[in-house]
Amino acid sequence: MAQALIEALNLQVHYGGIAAVKGISFVVEQNEIVCLIGANGAGKTSTLKALARMIPSSGEIHYGSERIEALPGHLLIGKGMALVPEGRGIFARLTVAENLAMGAYHRSDKAAIAGDLERVYGLLPRLKERAAQVAGTLSGGEQQMLAIGRALMGRPKLLLLDEPSMGLAPLMVEKVFEVVRTVAAEGMTILLVEQNARLALEVCSRGYVMESGLITLADTSAALLADSRVRAAYLGE
Repeated sequence: MAQALIEALNLQVHYGGIAAVKGISFVVEQNEIVCLIGANGAGKTSTLKALARMIPSSGEIHYGSERIEALPGHLLIGKGMALVPEGRGIFARLTVAENLAMGAYHRSDKAAIAGDLERVYGLLPRLKERAAQVAGTLSGGEQQMLAIGRALMGRPKLLLLDEPSMGLAPLMVEKVFEVVRTVAAEGMTILLVEQNARLALEVCSRGYVMESGLITLADTSAALLADSRVRAAYLGE
């Protein structure tokens, strides 16, 4: 049987008196790529931030054999969890190379870091071309590549991806998802939040649909793509 890498049980997130996530439970197994889809304001980003311990939450979060809901977020990168946040969150005044180095700040294995840097440059050759460039001067698509590359430098077991296609031109979206498919094929576990529901479901093996802070549907991607409710609400059919 497949083993759960991360599992949320009755996860809740509140902003003051507003409940953004209303007690959801879900699981992502090792080597899976799973998506959370839903409209703006459904609670998808809050869910990822709660998993990464960037915001307070209640409920249980199991990561491997450990409960992590009481841990500070900065410890999770060393445990193999990395978040590519919505809006990219790059260090705008640092160079591309310096941003990538920040992704490995917790590591001391210099030879392996150098090898991983070459791997990232191989996956994302535009970053190698721009290595000495200040990150804030990159295009939106290049910044998204940098945010993904920086996360990969941490050697994550679990990659949390929040809206990687947002604001990107179609060709850049294609390149970003080519990288997502590549690292998933290599065995990395990915939880993807993506407003482009069709793209997300075509890439992932399973999906959860969030509405108003609740999970309302959960199934294989093929079943969700064929579901009339999903087609009407998220696929424009």
